[in-house]
Amino acid sequence: MFFVRTASERDLEKVSALLAEAWHATYDTFYGADKVNELTAKWHSVDALRARLQRKNSEFVVADNGREIAGMAYAAMSDKLEKTVVLHQLYVLPKYQRHGIGRDMFVELESCFPDAERMRLEVEPQNLHALAFYRAHGFEEVARTANCGDDQSGIPALVLEKRLH
Repeated sequence: MFFVRTASERDLEKVSALLAEAWHATYDTFYGADKVNELTAKWHSVDALRARLQRKNSEFVVADNGREIAGMAYAAMSDKLEKTVVLHQLYVLPKYQRHGIGRDMFVELESCFPDAERMRLEVEPQNLHALAFYRAHGFEEVARTANCGDDQSGIPALVLEKRLH
């Protein structure tokens, strides 16, 4: 059984490895292994994860069973959109997908931002499993972007949003 808890500095190496594995499993067919390696080195390095861990108005969680970390999720209040929390990452190791781990992390993040009225995220249009997951959790498409994650990524994405209670 996996428990969702706040991530700590000691988790960052494992989370970086988890993200590399999940990204290759998900995105190699869309972008190729070289592009995934490039983005993983930039976005999922221990230093990049440490910056997220230290950011104010954010929550970084992992799903941990005491032996391994099976999932991670990170959300932060938007700097640009009022009363909006942005779900930046939610990934589960492929061997543990469809076991409720993503749902459990998502539910935890939903409750961490009492002042937020909306949750927003970006998702690759071809990532049908992620789209189905987010739609099942109440998200709807509100926009599209040509640069998911940062202004230079060149990765198209759908922007999904959900009203929070």
